[in-house]
Amino acid sequence: MSCFPCFSSKKASPNKDNVPVAQARDINPSIAPVHNNGITREVADYTNNKAKPCPVEEGSNTAKSFTFRELATATKNFRQECLLGEGGIGRVFKATLPAYGQVVAVRQLDRSKTLGSREFQVEVLMLSLLRHPNLVNLIGYCADGDQRLLVYEYLPLGSLENHLFDISGDKRALDWSTRMAIACGVAQGLEYLHEKANPPIIYRDLKSSNVLLDENKNPKLSEYGLAKLMQSGNKMNVTPRVMSAYGYCAPEYERHGELTSKSDVYSFGVVLLELITGRRAYDPGQPTDEQSLVNWNVYLIVVLALVNEKQEFYMYGQWEDVKWKPVESDDEVQE
Repeated sequence: MSCFPCFSSKKASPNKDNVPVAQARDINPSIAPVHNNGITREVADYTNNKAKPCPVEEGSNTAKSFTFRELATATKNFRQECLLGEGGIGRVFKATLPAYGQVVAVRQLDRSKTLGSREFQVEVLMLSLLRHPNLVNLIGYCADGDQRLLVYEYLPLGSLENHLFDISGDKRALDWSTRMAIACGVAQGLEYLHEKANPPIIYRDLKSSNVLLDENKNPKLSEYGLAKLMQSGNKMNVTPRVMSAYGYCAPEYERHGELTSKSDVYSFGVVLLELITGRRAYDPGQPTDEQSLVNWNVYLIVVLALVNEKQEFYMYGQWEDVKWKPVESDDEVQE
């Protein structure tokens, strides 16, 4: 049963049974024999790892192995001018693969926190099997020595966060229909990770900056499954290190480290509120009682419900302790 019934299509997809899924349960990286290229034979057989024609095909289900030299050249030796973003587990660079002239995004993971080479390759090859229109495609990796890099398709329009909160110059705000289409796409991507992938993937860090947009403003989830590549990411039910960003994190995950698919659903709700209100999940520039988008909306909903129930008393000024007032125009709603 879907966690997002309101975003599900009315008719089931005719190709539902053909959706590729990752099935890692049959692979034991500690005993699996290894080819000369370092890829376990079981994974190679399962993914039908045959030679592919160049350029790299983003729709291919087999992750391509790159050398560190190739990716260093593609990112101009990881220059600052190629840097797209930086987070707690690594940096992302815009790169052009010299052999193909193909633009990609290269994530350089923190070497001190990642798995060993063999385990890393197994997990990456399993993640490369995940294919959905609302997931950023993983098309390659590098595991030279202690280097750990991932190669993804490049999304030209950047993140949802930028389109919601960085409206400057001639950049226009997203219209309502686009916002709802983005919400649908994010929900469908999460549904795939939770219910179609085998084993299921818990996102852990859903936020507007991790939702990327393609040239048609279709949303794609990035950074899914990265926790499995980190040394602290072996347990899927409880993790000692909370990875969700402040403001998006479910209370049970933030307070007790209890992680389930419901934690992702909570984070999705926060992203949905950002789409609806145009306000950040956490904004220290707002008054203290409005900094948390969730707390502010809960308070607002309760107050508006009480206002509706006691409207006559409120209109006559007999409900003086309520700070909110009924709005008179759409402009006031946007404010």
